[in-house]
Amino acid sequence: MSERTFIVGTLVSHKPGVLHKVANMFRRRNFNIESISVGPTDERDLARMTMTLTGNEWMAKQLVKQLEKLLDVVATTVLDEKNSVLRELALIKVAAADSKARSAIIDWTNIFRGQVIDASPESLVIEITGTPDKIDAFIELARSVGLKEIARTGVTALERGSDTIDSEKDVT
Repeated sequence: MSERTFIVGTLVSHKPGVLHKVANMFRRRNFNIESISVGPTDERDLARMTMTLTGNEWMAKQLVKQLEKLLDVVATTVLDEKNSVLRELALIKVAAADSKARSAIIDWTNIFRGQVIDASPESLVIEITGTPDKIDAFIELARSVGLKEIARTGVTALERGSDTIDSEKDVT
């Protein structure tokens, strides 16, 4: 089976220790979390986790089965990347020691629909939002002038259309 990236959306109880339980389940099964984003939902007692992992179809199915066994997991699904809206945020600090480099960075930022959110005489901090591929492309350009530091949020995603992760399961 070929390896690819899977995006897993999970609704969980919004209480202390749940992230630890989910991460520990990954560790016990020797799965690596490529990225994870967690935040509250419109329901006060629920949070949504969006995780990415690299593996094969079998691994993704095993992960869903194992997640659904955890008491604090309400629902989980592997999102279809082609039928989902994916976004990630990155803050990228780039060396900008001279006006030529600074001008190039600002031009690239505009092309990628990003924003310069901080400037100093030696560097610029750029905010880029988009798909992981878009962010990776900007980072590759930034390397040519001197990449200093990166902070990425990880992917967050929702399926297109009316489908949602089922939140009918009782959470205690």
